[in-house]
Amino acid sequence: MDDLTKDDSDLKWYQGITRYQWVVLVIASLGWVFDVFEGQIFVASMNEAMPSLVSADQAKNIPIYNNIALGAFLLGGAVGGIFFGMLSDRIGRTKTMSITILFYSLFTCISAFSQQWWHMAGFRFLVAMGVGGEWAIASAMVNEVFPRRARAHVGGLFHASSVFGTYLAVLAGLFLIGNESIQQWSESLDVEFVDKSTIPWRLGFILGVVPAVLIIWIRLSLKEPEQWQQAKEQADATPNQKMGNLGELFSRRYIRRTFVGVTLAAIGLATFWGVHIYGKNVMKEAARVELATGAGNQQSDDHGGMEAADVVDKNELKFYEMIGMLCGTTGAGLGLLSFGPLCQRVGRRRAFAVYHVLAMAVSFVVFLGSFSTQALYPLLVIFGFFTVGMHAGYAIYFPELFPTRIRGTGTGFCFNAGRILAAPMLILTGWLQREWELTEIEIGTVLSGLFLLALVPLSFAPETKDATLEEDL
Repeated sequence: MDDLTKDDSDLKWYQGITRYQWVVLVIASLGWVFDVFEGQIFVASMNEAMPSLVSADQAKNIPIYNNIALGAFLLGGAVGGIFFGMLSDRIGRTKTMSITILFYSLFTCISAFSQQWWHMAGFRFLVAMGVGGEWAIASAMVNEVFPRRARAHVGGLFHASSVFGTYLAVLAGLFLIGNESIQQWSESLDVEFVDKSTIPWRLGFILGVVPAVLIIWIRLSLKEPEQWQQAKEQADATPNQKMGNLGELFSRRYIRRTFVGVTLAAIGLATFWGVHIYGKNVMKEAARVELATGAGNQQSDDHGGMEAADVVDKNELKFYEMIGMLCGTTGAGLGLLSFGPLCQRVGRRRAFAVYHVLAMAVSFVVFLGSFSTQALYPLLVIFGFFTVGMHAGYAIYFPELFPTRIRGTGTGFCFNAGRILAAPMLILTGWLQREWELTEIEIGTVLSGLFLLALVPLSFAPETKDATLEEDL
């Protein structure tokens, strides 16, 4: 009996963890860090990148094009997550993880050479295929390598590492995309093959090739989890237990679990891209008012009142936008770290319910209130804590729903089928911005109500707090 199944309930979660198990966690987390960077670099640069990829008569459609690119990212993640999840069940976790990292590194770098808005959208799809696949594989591997008592904690640590990916994107936004010195340097270059004003955001995407180096460490350090090897041997000897069988997710035995996972992921991803990412815009708009008012730049509106004129320096606004993103991300990291211990204490279902209800409440406060930039610093931390914190549960809960032979498939399908359901929401928000002239903050307010929908699948969800990862699950 190995350390995944023996009675070690008297130990603290971190006691007895081997050096190799820590290495697995570190490598999986680094892969997830760069996963998130590849996704967030577009969020940090889309206000600069997309306008430079459209003609003057297409400018009014920029919100739609941005949301098409975001939607393409969600769809690409779904395709990649399902495909690579199945592949990892069949050929192994470490081999497939290397393929996914190469995939997203290569296509993020190539994104820097986009010339049209649809180039960017297409590359976002391809980047996301690697991103969706890597998460599914890494989360399954972490759950298989660590003992039961540590699963919730290490799953939370694994998913919380995502904040460092967003931090990297924020740094790229501050020191490349929104850096006046970089802009001046790029204007001084003697190049004709590219618009020099676009060089800063293109450099941000070129950085995406760096994670490819991680593949070398993976190939030298990781081996296939013992559980996967045992499941592979059993599947080879038992014809009706195929590895990576997608159809088994819809069997009577697992259909409810699949429904719960997909629905939770869909709500989480729709609210991330439709609510959480707009927290930085609240900070940006508060800064616009304060900076314009401080400079005496006010003008009368149609009702005889006063509103801040949009005349403030774009780099100052970019700074506050990135600070807003930083605050929300910091809160997200704290929320992700806290989710593991909470669900270990009260159970997976209750932890999900608490986070979703409080996420809706704090989102309404942030979007409907009128706050100064100073007040928004702590508010956006709390906002990020609850709007993203439950995502750690996907890395903890989804692998627990399925046996080893379909764990990568099930985990990848749940998380990434959720992307398919969430993607149309992004297209809708772009249309609302254009046709109804809703601001991103108003859209965030409307979509905040989605958090409450999570209570529906949670009413059907099995509790896996004390479950083992046995094959007869």
